[in-house]
Amino acid sequence: MATDVHTQNKALLEPLRQALYDYELASVRSALNACFDRDASVRLAYPFEDLDGPDGLFDCAYAPLAAALPDLERRDTIVMAGPTPEGDNWIGCGGCYTGTFAAPWLDIPPTGHQIALRFHEFFRIEEGRVVEMQALWDIPEVMMQADAWPMAPSLGREWHVPGPATQDGLVPGPHDEAAGRATCQHIIDMLTYMKMHPSLGGPEMMEMERFWHPRMNWYGPSGIGTGRGILGFRHWHQIPFLNAMPDRGQYVDEVTYHFFGDRNYAGVTGWPNMIQTITDDGWLGIAPSGRKITMRSLDFWRLENGLIRENWVLVDLLDMYRQIGVDVLARMRELVAPRRNPQMTVTA
Repeated sequence: MATDVHTQNKALLEPLRQALYDYELASVRSALNACFDRDASVRLAYPFEDLDGPDGLFDCAYAPLAAALPDLERRDTIVMAGPTPEGDNWIGCGGCYTGTFAAPWLDIPPTGHQIALRFHEFFRIEEGRVVEMQALWDIPEVMMQADAWPMAPSLGREWHVPGPATQDGLVPGPHDEAAGRATCQHIIDMLTYMKMHPSLGGPEMMEMERFWHPRMNWYGPSGIGTGRGILGFRHWHQIPFLNAMPDRGQYVDEVTYHFFGDRNYAGVTGWPNMIQTITDDGWLGIAPSGRKITMRSLDFWRLENGLIRENWVLVDLLDMYRQIGVDVLARMRELVAPRRNPQMTVTA
């Protein structure tokens, strides 16, 4: 029986998702080759950056991760799909990679315990092939689990971020075009009002109660953390963010982002999709740099009774730090150096 294109696209990725769950290297490579175009654009969080199609994704990302976590498996909690206003078809997947951290990964020291690596992965599909992938892996989350995070502590709550409270994140077909469009419009309207503050007035300009559920959860990336309710979101993330970068949302003509909806879920991806300047008191415990930076933020939202109840957000914080001249991975290596060589000596 014929199905809509978005349901077909989810089915296209199903063998890859299953191969990553069972995680056997040959099966993962085969599944990648079966659904990716050979010349697909593959973009992954810093320090991976642009990879050479499916082979680069396997050789540079998936295979080394499996070497560090020999019992690696992928767990999807969100799989949604839909069209953008520009007519492109995207799939958004969110969840975590998990397994026993048995060997170093990106020089992060192993713990011998199970760890979780949160991911948001977005795929653009054309004629039954993945032609573009934009993905963030929450690498700071692994550093924290290894007690190797070299930057300031998070203001929000750091924990194992859950999937949807309603356990319906694997959105089934058929695709409901009207519902997906309405969900997307709610998010776009919310962001439009968000950008009115502080340039056009006080916090009341955002009309947050109009868009957000009173028991909302904002699940930020490791390094920022989770905020509960509008008060928690504003206190642990929004106020520090806007104090540091009051010009956020003022350069929309210089970035590209892709919104799409699937029933009561919406996703956005862009590489980058934000531009702002770090000023005033700085951000995340670092001094202000006065530099205009780009940010990659790949997000999911879930609406409940017409209001946003949950928002999953990943930001490429390592890339942000890189732009202001801070090499987080180098600082991490210095932090954990005594673990690698406890007999270190100091010479003048």
